[in-house]
Amino acid sequence: MKKLGFGMMRMPVTDPNDRSTVDVEQVKQMVDLLMSKGFTYFDTAWVYNGFASERVAKEALVDRYPRDSFTLATKLHNAFFNSEEEREHVFNEQLRKTGAGFFDYYLLHGIEAGSYPHYEKFDCFGWLLEKKRQGLVRHAGFSFHGGPELLDEILTKHPEMEFVQLQINYLDWDSEWIRSREVYETARRHGKPVFVMEPVKGGTLAKLPPEAERLLKEREPDMSPASWAIRFAASLEGVKVVLSGMSTLEQAEDNVAFMEDFRPLTEEEIALTRQAAGIIKAQIAVPCTGCSYCTEGCPMHINIPGYFSLYNEDMREDMAHKRWTINFTNYDRQTERFGRAGDCIACGQCESVCPQHLPIIEKLRDVSAHFDRR
Repeated sequence: MKKLGFGMMRMPVTDPNDRSTVDVEQVKQMVDLLMSKGFTYFDTAWVYNGFASERVAKEALVDRYPRDSFTLATKLHNAFFNSEEEREHVFNEQLRKTGAGFFDYYLLHGIEAGSYPHYEKFDCFGWLLEKKRQGLVRHAGFSFHGGPELLDEILTKHPEMEFVQLQINYLDWDSEWIRSREVYETARRHGKPVFVMEPVKGGTLAKLPPEAERLLKEREPDMSPASWAIRFAASLEGVKVVLSGMSTLEQAEDNVAFMEDFRPLTEEEIALTRQAAGIIKAQIAVPCTGCSYCTEGCPMHINIPGYFSLYNEDMREDMAHKRWTINFTNYDRQTERFGRAGDCIACGQCESVCPQHLPIIEKLRDVSAHFDRR
């Protein structure tokens, strides 16, 4: 299996304020390109693209290609079942929505300290193995957003899990929150193949500060910033596939161009990514990946990742002198449909599900102080 996979989480949409309005025709073009070049791994989930991802996987992939020509992965999220019956309903609905007949890879979704007990309470690891025995799942694993200590505990207790999906990118490699390097090393110590998510950190590593981009361009003038991020992850020993959350056909074309004949990064190039990471960290205010898990249950309907994106852009500006950017207008337009940052009631729902473990409530106060000040 080639190392590039299509993460069907940030697919193109026709309405930027509604992630479920997937541009299916463009996705079909992306799927066709990937399949024609031998990239056959597709990753979806119950919640992706406003719960539309699995349906789109059926329409763009499953209905158009022989079942043995691709591999399909999906996931069980702890927030959507509170009984064995509800868990079974989700799985059966996933089979129906995708039309896949079976799943090549099935994951317990986003395990971390808060969600792990829920998966254990309902013996989801044993349940997943039963699905494998039934022929409905071919490979059992889980995606993980916790620390290395918890990962070690889970893999020690459940050595039957065949693979682990981890957030790995050069910005998070030595992060005190994400701890990419440590969890990667833990998975490898247990002998587990690693599947990589967020290699471009939600687009952060595709659009770099000028100084960081210049650093990489001097080494590889024809390589995009995203190519450096994906190749960094793909260069690690034991990494089986790197998921790219492609949002446009152009992104798919770029990814295919540098991954078709994959060349691992050299030690010198890895050192350059560390330099780039230092530059980026000095300029990013909120390291949000835009996954939108936080927005699904927000009682005030606040567009948290959208506001963080606008805020990050402005924090790179000299606001002491400029005081206004187009992002003030963009923010006002979004508040016509969503709650303002200052509407946050600090309920904590967002922070409980954030894979990045961000202090969202505190950061929303910063956003409000910036954009709601007039």
